[in-house]
Amino acid sequence: MAANAHEHDERLPIAPERDSVAASEVSLYRNVLKIKRDHALEDLGISFYDAETTIQWSFNADQYFHAASTMKLAVLLGVFRQVDRGELQLEAPVHVRNRFTSIVNQEPFMLDLGRDADPDVYGHLGKTLTVRELAYWMITKSSNLATNLLVDVIGIQTIQLALDELEIDGVRVLRGVEDSRAFAAGLNNEVTANGLLKLLRLIADNKAYSQKACDEMLDILLDQQYRSGIPAGLPKAARVAHKTGNISTVHHDAGIVYLDDRKPYVLVILTQFPAEQGRGTAVAEVSRDIFNALADSVYE
Repeated sequence: MAANAHEHDERLPIAPERDSVAASEVSLYRNVLKIKRDHALEDLGISFYDAETTIQWSFNADQYFHAASTMKLAVLLGVFRQVDRGELQLEAPVHVRNRFTSIVNQEPFMLDLGRDADPDVYGHLGKTLTVRELAYWMITKSSNLATNLLVDVIGIQTIQLALDELEIDGVRVLRGVEDSRAFAAGLNNEVTANGLLKLLRLIADNKAYSQKACDEMLDILLDQQYRSGIPAGLPKAARVAHKTGNISTVHHDAGIVYLDDRKPYVLVILTQFPAEQGRGTAVAEVSRDIFNALADSVYE
């Protein structure tokens, strides 16, 4: 009935001035589609939450992508679950070795240390590094060797348990990295933009286990060395606690963005493209557009 009345009553007041938040969202949607087209992306997933304004926005946010190194966020969570429970010490020594077991046929494999171009961990082969040091290099330099050592220390089951306990859907961790037999069998770690957003929001809100655990995880994430993704689209003053993920067909970034005089916002950008195309600047461009849309909706 209301719809009919609306259609036939010409004396209704004119529509209110455009709502700036809604206008920003429409503009953002158009920009994102343009970035997807311009960069010939096969898939793009975005999830965004701003603690200051409580604005939420997403695009294809429940689509699963190959996780690449964003799975290291789940490993970090699993490590701090065990630390928080007193079942693991951050200063505990871990023997550094390059021999792991595939989840397919339990066959041994080694990492290509040439790809893991970071001497901080493989320079210690045959020696030890602490759990804390391995967690640091796993995130800040994306060390695959550190990642697989930590996966062996805590176990895949613990990582999945941490995700389940914190009700994080959209993050599936089956294995460590560079398990080529598993990759060939299609057994890959997968993430959605919404899944990684939930994980990072829990850390940002001090709800991923204890506040101490969240503080430690944030300190590590803020030291991220690879900054061509989300940070590249932001003002220099922004601080970003984040984790990137790259393989030949994906470039992801997932982070918590801290700007002066406001609460942080959390942003996840997942991109997939043809291998021959290589990585472009799509993630930085989406980051910039989100920042601009936020500035428009707040300051208009």
